Amino acid sequence: MPTIGVLALQGDVREHRAALEAAGARTIALRRDHELDAVDGIVIPGGESTTMSRLLRVFDLLEPLRARLKAGLPAYGSCAGMILLATEVLDTRGDAEHLDALDITVRRNAFGRQVDSFETDLDMTGIDDGPVRAVFIRAPWVEKAGTAVEVLATVPEGPAAGRIVAVRQGNVLATSFHPEVTGDLRVHRLFVDAVRSHIQLGR
Repeated sequence: MPTIGVLALQGDVREHRAALEAAGARTIALRRDHELDAVDGIVIPGGESTTMSRLLRVFDLLEPLRARLKAGLPAYGSCAGMILLATEVLDTRGDAEHLDALDITVRRNAFGRQVDSFETDLDMTGIDDGPVRAVFIRAPWVEKAGTAVEVLATVPEGPAAGRIVAVRQGNVLATSFHPEVTGDLRVHRLFVDAVRSHIQLGR
């Protein structure tokens, strides 16, 4: 059973932990750099990306986490987590940090303000048994993805049709939406399975 840390500085920590545990992982709430040594993967939850980047510095986690990600630590980011994992972020503060784990350019709050939050069904590569119900809350989208990035889902219709909202690059997965709030465990199972595979390959 893999141990997955959920970055517990802000955001949907409890919901992600519950989903990961239901998907077959142990979890810890991760706040300190030494706790990185105890995990096989990490989830960066939704929240407010600029606040989370500031707290990564305050808790002295920014560089240790960057180093672990560069060394191959599996990671999954939802919403703000996608923003933090990106290599380039549009419409953000000049002092905001990101982790450079995904070769993507993301746009913050791309779908609009809180009142513009919405739900839709997405076909997602790697997910069987029908579409994923995706909840978007002040969500980003991917403006540009590098050649090593696999696009897993795009918005099917409406003004944002074709926008990229789920990606994977190696051991790193990210979604614009919040699967932790729907009760559908398939995205979390996809990540837990990836962590298990990484452990087996490491051995």
